Amino acid sequence: MSSVTVTEAQNERELLLSTSPHLQSRWTTKQIMWFVVLALVPSVVSAVLFFGFYQLVVIATAVVFAAGTEAVIQYLLKKPITVSDGSAVITGLLLGLIVPPNFSLSFTALGAVFAIGVGKMLFGGLGFNIFNPALAGRAFLQAAFPVAITTWTMPHWAVDSVSKATPLAALKFDGVSTAVAPLFFGNVGGSLGETSAIAVLLGGIFLLVTGVANWRIPAAMTVGVIVFGGGLWLIDSTYPTPIFHIFAGSFLFGALFMATDYVSSPVTGLGMWIYGLGISLVLVLIRVFGGLPEGVMYSILFMNAFVPLIDRYTRPRIFGEVKS
Repeated sequence: MSSVTVTEAQNERELLLSTSPHLQSRWTTKQIMWFVVLALVPSVVSAVLFFGFYQLVVIATAVVFAAGTEAVIQYLLKKPITVSDGSAVITGLLLGLIVPPNFSLSFTALGAVFAIGVGKMLFGGLGFNIFNPALAGRAFLQAAFPVAITTWTMPHWAVDSVSKATPLAALKFDGVSTAVAPLFFGNVGGSLGETSAIAVLLGGIFLLVTGVANWRIPAAMTVGVIVFGGGLWLIDSTYPTPIFHIFAGSFLFGALFMATDYVSSPVTGLGMWIYGLGISLVLVLIRVFGGLPEGVMYSILFMNAFVPLIDRYTRPRIFGEVKS
């Protein structure tokens, strides 16, 4: 009797127990990273078209030093070198696209080293960093080289190529508003990857359609700008309109490529809405009342710090959990 029971038990399907996560993405981490790289190609092309081929050298410098820094640190720590997963390449690409045209190569290299060494590897590497590494590198450059990081050049086929203010700075400090059309196509001053809204949208839509980026965060940021920015504009028409907030500066680039970073953004649907609305609120406050014309970088980094708290209080109830 016992032998029959044993035989029957052996024929039963085995019950496998494993730890979370139990939900799997349709794409691997490596595929997701290289999809993002592909989505950034239109922004790289627009940077070259508007500001010249030297911008490829700036972007390449950021990529090489970002990937090199990660490889060196992993080698020194005797860990597997994972540069091929594309995450360091993305950090370098993003950093290269959020610096001004013709930016110093030595400054770019320093920013890339800081982005990977401090913004990513200091926290334990991919999946453990609290802040977006590229924005951490940009914040370092902002603090270390404030003049160089805020020296802007108009597109090379403009009437003159002298340094000029970005549309946000022109409105904030001079009261001069830029039409939406130049903001959409990119014939304005600004960081390499932020000037052309159409290039950013092409890459961003690709990420949303493939499911690489979650639509909730850019949607929440857009709703937030319309509500907060539109409310202030209704009170005082000298403030930027919601449309100007969306198309000027780094809003679209930040919403589609920075705020949607898997590691430094919430994992719950509700959390993403809170996160996106919080970014927009801080952004509008900085742009309207702060001393800086732009606030995308600081608003995202600020909300990055609250992501663990947001995840904690928006996570769904575990089956069978007793509320304490």
